[in-house]
Amino acid sequence: MKNWQRRWMSRVGCAALAALLAVPAKMQTEPADDAGATNAKKALAVLDAMVVALGGTLWLNVNNEMRQGHIAAFFHGTPDLGTTLYWDFHQWPDHDRIEYTKHRDVLQFYVGRTGWEVTYRGKKALPKDQLDEFLRRRDHSIETAVKVWLKDPKTIAIYEGQRVEYRHLVDQVTLISASNDSVTIQTDAMTHLPVQRVFQYRDPQFKDKDTDAEEYEDYHTVEGLPTAFSITRYKNGEEVRQYYTDKVEYNRDLPTDFWDVDTWARRIKKH
Repeated sequence: MKNWQRRWMSRVGCAALAALLAVPAKMQTEPADDAGATNAKKALAVLDAMVVALGGTLWLNVNNEMRQGHIAAFFHGTPDLGTTLYWDFHQWPDHDRIEYTKHRDVLQFYVGRTGWEVTYRGKKALPKDQLDEFLRRRDHSIETAVKVWLKDPKTIAIYEGQRVEYRHLVDQVTLISASNDSVTIQTDAMTHLPVQRVFQYRDPQFKDKDTDAEEYEDYHTVEGLPTAFSITRYKNGEEVRQYYTDKVEYNRDLPTDFWDVDTWARRIKKH
């Protein structure tokens, strides 16, 4: 286990303890209740500052986003040769479409809780493990944390203090849902922009816990919205993907059939 994993798991353990202080109970003392409420208020203030830094109401009301760029893959920390072109479309809350290759003739659709791949051969369902992995990341995204988790009154917000991560002084907040799921968000203490998002899940095959992390860097303002142009994904401390963004657009006018898998399965031709 990597050192950063041990530190993160230790912090989650501290988060669970803080959560007990934050939950009202007859056996708790009044000072503990006050400490929990003060901590939760600080956590929410950090997340509020993050939303403001991301664009406030403008960010909250984004309908869709398009990212164009290159993906570099890694295996045990070693990069594969070359990069892959991609166009990534996301429409809140649950529509995602990713196009690959220079011809944009390999498409993946994640609509609701379903996943499809479309090529010139037609459409086929994505493998369950690939679909589950994508849905986990969507369910634990910063957008979902703000727009869904924080709206649930049963969600517990815990401020875990400041620390230095990835050359940034960050504020760290963990959210714990009513179902005992959790997501940890780190924001830059100066800019308040997201630096990292982390969550854990139980591996369906081996039953141990895996750690999924995303690191956000190289922010540029696009249409009034600060946007990370470099996103790095880690699994259990090892780098697995790096996304280099070349272009971002928000609130595009998409065709009415843009999310129709069958329509695009008929359109894709062999090159």
